Amino acid sequence: MNNEKSFTHLNKKGRARMVNVGDKDDTHRIAIAEGEVIMKPQTLVLIKDKKIAKGDVLGIAQVAGIMAAKETSRMIPLCHPLILNNVDMDFYFMDEKNSILIRSIVMTTGKTGVEMEALHAVSVAALTIYDICKAVERGIEISHIHLVEKDGGMSGHYQGKSYLNNAEGESNPSSEGRRQDE
Repeated sequence: MNNEKSFTHLNKKGRARMVNVGDKDDTHRIAIAEGEVIMKPQTLVLIKDKKIAKGDVLGIAQVAGIMAAKETSRMIPLCHPLILNNVDMDFYFMDEKNSILIRSIVMTTGKTGVEMEALHAVSVAALTIYDICKAVERGIEISHIHLVEKDGGMSGHYQGKSYLNNAEGESNPSSEGRRQDE
């Protein structure tokens, strides 16, 4: 038996394919992703004070992230279309880093995971922040987009790094960042 990992999205000829998940059982699946938008302190203050001319930056980014999660299979060619049970977006002001940490949590009950939906939500929310704020600052950086956690399915649980984690490894937003609605 070959224990080597292989790319599941390639057929026997090495060409792209959408993986057949038809025989898999439906299970509860969750994925959490994060990303960071780094900017000048003045830009961060304008966002906090809701003084960006185009409007409520984080409110618009939140809706964009939710929409992105729902449309992932239309943008990422080999992703399965999924019915999502929940998409939640959180934004944390990381004052000491002059950044906003974006976190998405996506859930479904289905045959395949929602990691791509969570990552896509964070990515589009970050791009939306850039788009709304580019008139004020062109040098905004988008960084650290990554999977924090996933659960469900045959591969089980994965726990990665969260930029909100404290020394004990538990999420504690108040210790390092302030949630945008606080």
